[in-house]
Amino acid sequence: MLRFVDDASAALKRAPQGIRAEATDVNIDGHRAVVALPTTFMNESGQAVQPLVRYYGIPLSEMLVVHDDIDVPFGKLKMQWARGDGGNNGVRSVTGVVKSPDFWRLKIGVGRPPGRMDPADFVLRRFKRAERPDIAVSVYRAAEVIERFIVEGGEETRQFTGELNN
Repeated sequence: MLRFVDDASAALKRAPQGIRAEATDVNIDGHRAVVALPTTFMNESGQAVQPLVRYYGIPLSEMLVVHDDIDVPFGKLKMQWARGDGGNNGVRSVTGVVKSPDFWRLKIGVGRPPGRMDPADFVLRRFKRAERPDIAVSVYRAAEVIERFIVEGGEETRQFTGELNN
């Protein structure tokens, strides 16, 4: 998401009225969007999302949550609408506070943990040197997906995201 903010020549600032996030407004081809990065722990992301949705009047159908996913192959992107949390505690937090699963998700694949490694430890570790070029491509593509979502909406973006993985 930070790559997208940089590409949009925007800068994150403290969100208004004590909302626990950094946020910025962007305008992509005449389409305005609010981009936010919670300053909470990941598992408490909903504490930032709920006030942002309320303050800006964001319809859940126009909300995109970007997160990692161990069930998506490393480096791949997956766009989904109104799914469960898939074991992601941050998504569970968001779903819980907005009281609905009806929002878009952009999943960035980090692959499965090796052996019996705890998934929480796996997703919190730094990427290995050999993985960094591939994840850099994924981050670049995720920025493209976010921009496409702002301009074209969810369904078109889901199709575009699937094509990126080929």
